[in-house]
Amino acid sequence: MPVWPFEAIGTHWEIETDEVLSPRLRASVREEITAFDQAWSRFRADSQVSALAVAGGEIAAPPDAVRLLDMYRALSQATEGAVNPLIGDSLAALGYDAAVSLRADAPRAAPSDWEQRLRWSEQSVSLDGPGTIDVGAIGKGRLVDRVLAALAPVQGRVIVDASGDLATRGAPVRVALEHPYDPRSAIGVVTIQDAALCASAINRRAWGDGLHHVLDGRTGQPVRTWAATWAMAPDAMTADAIATALFFEGGTDLAARWGVSWVRMGTDGRVEQSSDGVATLFLADTAHGRREGQS
Repeated sequence: MPVWPFEAIGTHWEIETDEVLSPRLRASVREEITAFDQAWSRFRADSQVSALAVAGGEIAAPPDAVRLLDMYRALSQATEGAVNPLIGDSLAALGYDAAVSLRADAPRAAPSDWEQRLRWSEQSVSLDGPGTIDVGAIGKGRLVDRVLAALAPVQGRVIVDASGDLATRGAPVRVALEHPYDPRSAIGVVTIQDAALCASAINRRAWGDGLHHVLDGRTGQPVRTWAATWAMAPDAMTADAIATALFFEGGTDLAARWGVSWVRMGTDGRVEQSSDGVATLFLADTAHGRREGQS
């Protein structure tokens, strides 16, 4: 099965298809990624969200604005404010800034009044005062969905894998759930078909003295209870959202309401999964098949 590996938005991608992708389809994939990055990346000085960071104001709404920010509202409500789209300045305060300096200052909570400060519609996005929008909790999942849609003309099996966020079309795919403390091992396996699996873990994008990218917006502090999460849904954006929510109280309730299957592992080694038992868990064994790490 041909594999097209490439780097984009700061992470490794692999696209597997039954036949080699044409130059035209590869160009379409690159265009989708570039357009999303130009709209939402807080690491680019020329992105649309960077234009709001210094003083606020108003921008023309990117195509995904309503879809993404509506889902952030649902996540924020379900987690009592732990998930917050204005978390960008909190990440920067700990060193995960636009320059990725990894030099930490004091933690900074995200604005609790973000729903009053940030407004969006199909036409525009506006922000009262400075603030850094970061859609990392669900953005990569949404981009995976867009890339899969761009590959609609491709016949047969298609797998879009963006280092922890994966969507499939066609034949079933067996995926190993990478152990967050031992990348050579897995805690279990799942099989997905015409669906998405997204994962997140505190050992990825980690630096300094116990710092990592999964922050509680209410405190600006990294989460400490859960080490890794996996969520399975019909689309990658929904799976990505639940993978984030599972780090907080309210995440499992939201997963149940949305009909999303999940697995999570605590920092103390305990493992939980949704009542449908979607995963085959074998903590002492090493999985065979595709391995899905965490972003």
